[in-house]
Amino acid sequence: MTPFEVTNQTRVTEFIFLGFSNHSSLRGFFFLVFLAIYLTTLLGNTLMMVATRVSPALNTPMYYFLSNLSFLDICYTSTTIPAMLVNFFREKKTISYEGCLSQIFFFVTCAGTECVLLAAMAYDRYVAICYPLRYPVLMSTRVCICLVIGSWLCGLVNSVTHTTLATTLTLCGPNQISHFLCDIPLLLKLSCSDTSVNESVLHVASATIGLSPCLFTAGSYIFIISAILRIPSAQGRRKAFSTCASHLTVVVIFFGTANFNYDRPREGYSLDMDILVSVLFCVVTPMLNPIIYSLRNKEVKGALGKLIGAHSLTVTTPRE
Repeated sequence: MTPFEVTNQTRVTEFIFLGFSNHSSLRGFFFLVFLAIYLTTLLGNTLMMVATRVSPALNTPMYYFLSNLSFLDICYTSTTIPAMLVNFFREKKTISYEGCLSQIFFFVTCAGTECVLLAAMAYDRYVAICYPLRYPVLMSTRVCICLVIGSWLCGLVNSVTHTTLATTLTLCGPNQISHFLCDIPLLLKLSCSDTSVNESVLHVASATIGLSPCLFTAGSYIFIISAILRIPSAQGRRKAFSTCASHLTVVVIFFGTANFNYDRPREGYSLDMDILVSVLFCVVTPMLNPIIYSLRNKEVKGALGKLIGAHSLTVTTPRE
């Protein structure tokens, strides 16, 4: 397409989501399912944040990271699910150009931040298992705060870069997005201008923000498992592994669904399969995180039990 032809095209001012268009008769069912998932995500992660703040037993670096992960998951799901719930009852499921860029900005920020934060949590477990005597020094309050701020900065810089480059794209139709959210790869498909710079930056970001934290986490757990296997007693090995099991489970689910969502071949997959994979990555995973940590961690279960019990006692105790 020549520059003259591009300038004579009508610029795209809004996008139409086609994500659940094949199942319009089930929109009521989908609405209830995703509403339940969203409310569960909000409740579970909020309880996790409160429990890690008020319980003295959870005043450690691991749970400081966990409270930040819970806050991140709330932000993460809130960028996509509310808009998706509204669209279930709209005849024309649209989003403005500015709204699409805003969704991309917040979505990419949260996704990138979570990648780096999970790697920081792996480093915390590595220090705790491999250097227990130096743990208070290596994982001081200052170090933990710097790791969390660094995670957010990495996600923010990555998102600002992609969003800024997205504004340079010429979008002249069609304006249909075969999904339920806006994302960089989906926007590149709709561009009628050169996307080579955007694609190159996307590949670099995938390696630095996506692959590098994944490899760092995998390397950390190689050393962690090696150290655990050298513990002489079976009870000691079980106790050491139990402190890492929840995080390892979350890491496998997050990076597994993320890699399958972004790195798999696009050909040969139907729209329904694309939607299913994205739902697992964007919607289900943030809901599972607090469940995994509460089910596999006695300290978290105890803190949540005390928190819920104290709230129930306050509600049921009659006023004098």
